Amino acid sequence: PVRTKRRLFVPDWARELSPAEREGRLRAAFLSLPTSLLCLAADIIDPYVPPEGDARMSSLSKDGLKQRVEKLKQTAASQLALRKVKDHVPDFSTKTFPEKAQEIFIEAHNCLANFNKQKLHSLVTERCYPDMVRGNRYKTIRWSFVESLEPPRVVHIRCNSMVNPSNLYGQVTVRMHTRQTLAVYDRFGRLMYGGEQVPKDVLEYVVFERYLVNPYGTWRMHGKIVPEWAPPKDPIIKTVMIPGPALDSSQEIKEHKEETSEQVQRQQ
Repeated sequence: PVRTKRRLFVPDWARELSPAEREGRLRAAFLSLPTSLLCLAADIIDPYVPPEGDARMSSLSKDGLKQRVEKLKQTAASQLALRKVKDHVPDFSTKTFPEKAQEIFIEAHNCLANFNKQKLHSLVTERCYPDMVRGNRYKTIRWSFVESLEPPRVVHIRCNSMVNPSNLYGQVTVRMHTRQTLAVYDRFGRLMYGGEQVPKDVLEYVVFERYLVNPYGTWRMHGKIVPEWAPPKDPIIKTVMIPGPALDSSQEIKEHKEETSEQVQRQQ
């Protein structure tokens, strides 16, 4: 027989199926893959650039005029992002959010000092968590919040989507000028950094993120913005062992015998 083109014949019962039944049979025939959710952004969206020295330059100078124009652009972009955030979170307000953000900030650092990992995961994102706990093994952390030198305020708002336009993420940068105490001890109990009785003034720009599509989502710490003009941190005091001179095995045995003989004489 002559081999001809293979033809596919549709049975009569399949032609009589409705579109809904046909779709249901197709879904049952294929393997259903689990739905993956992206609950956080990979990085900080359009990070805020704090002005040098956290001060306002004179608008008469060239740098001051450039700074003013840049601030107007950032403010316009923040207002557009604020509208998107309010569409999904109607009760969001730039007047009340800084206080709430500061409470999250304090509670997250208290959980870090007390090694409460379960609670810390609910207060910080998966991007921020490794940065906070890295290098803390075998160490003791003593952190406390003393006071707020200036009221916290919102300086930057951004809203962006990932994969598809329906996945919206909101990020809010809050400026915090606070007084804190921090002391880090090594596994031997020796002070490595800071001091419990030495409060320091800290100026921080903390980014908080929320998955806007999720109606049950919460604001969590996403990271910190460290400006280029920030002063360097104090060096960490490390505990090291200075090796002594190497002794011969015969000398070690001789010293051990002398110590043993002295102990015997004392007992007698």
